[in-house]
Amino acid sequence: MSNPGEADLTPITSHRQLALWFAAGSKPRNAWRIGTEHEKFGFRRTDLAPPPYEPGGIRAMLEGIAAQGWEEIPDNGKPIGLKRGEASVSLEPGGQFELSGAPMADLHAAKVELAAHLREVHEVAGPLGLGFAPLGFHPLATRDQMPWMPKGRYAIMRNYMPRVGGMGLDMMLRTCTVQVNLDFGDEADMVEKLRVSLALQPLATALFANSPFLEGRPSGYLSLRGRVWTDTDPDRTGIPPVVFEQGFGFERFAQFVLDVPMYFIMREGRWIDAAGIPFRAFLEGRAGNALEGHTPTMGDWADHVTTVFTDVRLKRFLEMRGADAGNFGMLMAKPAFWTGLLYDDAAQKAAAALIRGWDVAAIRALRMDVPKRALKATLAGRTLRDIAREVLAIARDGLKARALGEEVYLAPLEEIAQSGITQAERWLQRYDTAWGGDAGRIFGEAEV
Repeated sequence: MSNPGEADLTPITSHRQLALWFAAGSKPRNAWRIGTEHEKFGFRRTDLAPPPYEPGGIRAMLEGIAAQGWEEIPDNGKPIGLKRGEASVSLEPGGQFELSGAPMADLHAAKVELAAHLREVHEVAGPLGLGFAPLGFHPLATRDQMPWMPKGRYAIMRNYMPRVGGMGLDMMLRTCTVQVNLDFGDEADMVEKLRVSLALQPLATALFANSPFLEGRPSGYLSLRGRVWTDTDPDRTGIPPVVFEQGFGFERFAQFVLDVPMYFIMREGRWIDAAGIPFRAFLEGRAGNALEGHTPTMGDWADHVTTVFTDVRLKRFLEMRGADAGNFGMLMAKPAFWTGLLYDDAAQKAAAALIRGWDVAAIRALRMDVPKRALKATLAGRTLRDIAREVLAIARDGLKARALGEEVYLAPLEEIAQSGITQAERWLQRYDTAWGGDAGRIFGEAEV
């Protein structure tokens, strides 16, 4: 979840403004970039417990990394993030450490950035007795054992989440993801990219499944993180059918977002609780006493868009959100997978042809099935393992067409598709054999 941005105080005077906000993200192909985001759980080496904000925990991590050339981002006087150029470090509610990388021209530059970030993390974490491991769901801690970070917006979400789903607090506290942000050329290109990536998001969840444990034992799921997202605030999550309707575009997506309930607005550095109020009601003056006297601004809209948690989120770029965090190779495989599919015309058309005719209801049902079955789940009479091999061949061709040697980053996914064995299933094998039923051993082997 990103750090708060600079507020745009421009008043909202029409719905068209909101659609144009999305459209402003359109870019010529030579300006397309790749932005990666990845989260990881901190753990204390002495007892594997999640580190608190302070003392000797997440705040010390932020301050230590800030000393290496980052600017601190405060919230009520406490550092809750870092910024350097176009990159930032932010905190998820349970202290998950997130790098939101700068937009890069190619995957090799993204790899250099990731490696540099991990070096900084190691240098600061070592003296604190901390380690960091990217996994989709915390393998040991209960919800009550996770700390809460002192970000004002999280207090509002913490109160609201139990009203709209059974696992929203688990999403906030106990999950980690890897994401990639990609550009689009114009409205038609956005629509095709969004449809392709939403339809294939359950496949990504299966390929990246890396969260089989719940509180020290097998959970029955391969992507417990994926399961969590099936019971988290249905107003703002999942695969919205509107994207596949005839005539869909920026305007229709803006209308969809208008009806998503808000969490907050910010005024003079203070978060104001607006949880449950649709943005449309705020815009039309029907928000009641909670927002009385406050004029909706484009800054409010931009903040609201960041609280729409669909499996692919449209902002001024497309954000792929369906994968568990994983090891270094998997952190690089995520941007490689989607860049290969969506940054080459032939590959994008091949992917669009592949999903043509897929029933939206079947895709949504697949999303519910994948957390437990991963590549064994089926769609249109085919296993996801079979579909994965076809999709990865398209992605490989798309990366080859870029002629930068980036296809090497697909290797971990190709091995998973070939063997049919996900990261999660390998951890379960380790749990049953070498670990002797001790799921805590995962931290030593998953650490980055």
